[in-house]
Amino acid sequence: MKSTMLGLATAILTAVGSAHAEDSSPGNAEAGAVVFRRCMACHKVGPDAKSGVGPVLNGVVGRGAGAYPDYNYSTANKNSGLTWDEPTLTTYLRAPRKLVPGTKMTFAGLSKDQEVADVIAYLKQFNAQGQKVGP
Repeated sequence: MKSTMLGLATAILTAVGSAHAEDSSPGNAEAGAVVFRRCMACHKVGPDAKSGVGPVLNGVVGRGAGAYPDYNYSTANKNSGLTWDEPTLTTYLRAPRKLVPGTKMTFAGLSKDQEVADVIAYLKQFNAQGQKVGP
């Protein structure tokens, strides 16, 4: 009986560990550049980026929500109190309107965990001035 319980516990821990490892897979910035093309209708990055339908995303990782200068954010976004750290961006990029009801962002979200991780890795490369600072 003990060996059966030990085997069951090992199987459960292995499954949980594998699922957690999939959730925390590192992003690939090159792949993120490809995924980011879907975002470019509204968002820009880089030294010459200008706000359009959406705000510039230079330096977004670590920035407070609704804080990019000279962009007219929704009240919901400005008052969300969020900081765009990796876990928050991960949740937001999966379902923007679920995390920030009332946001102006009409994008439904990215359904693949790897694409979310890749886009975040891509965005992390850009500092607030739009200079690439990472790989």
